[in-house]
Amino acid sequence: MVPNREEVIKLAQFKTSRSGGKGGQNVNKVSSKVELIFCIDDAGFLSDEEKSLLKVKLENRLDSEGLIHIIAQEDRSQLLNKEKTIVKLIELIKKSLHIQKKRKATKTPKAVIENRLKNKTVKSIRKESRKKPRLD
Repeated sequence: MVPNREEVIKLAQFKTSRSGGKGGQNVNKVSSKVELIFCIDDAGFLSDEEKSLLKVKLENRLDSEGLIHIIAQEDRSQLLNKEKTIVKLIELIKKSLHIQKKRKATKTPKAVIENRLKNKTVKSIRKESRKKPRLD
């Protein structure tokens, strides 16, 4: 199940700090960088199967305690950065829970094969007609 915004906010922890980059003096005095910390095990809206699937798919993003860290510092506003981290987390969970369908192997249709062979012969005839005639 895909979480909604309110469920994520209840379970997530937010840390703020000063961010680098643009902003002039604003950067030096405002903590606009936001780090969202989310524990998959505490998520009540996920089933045990979904939790294990997330742990497998997001193993590179999990720290030693099994927490996901998402950082946003693009905007000068702490509130906008907080919103961005929430959206990033929801998209990450959605993408990770999506199971790709297995591809069914199909045969190439006869019409396609015949068309390709016909095009090859037409092309070869065209190229053959460009050659200089032989005097045998």
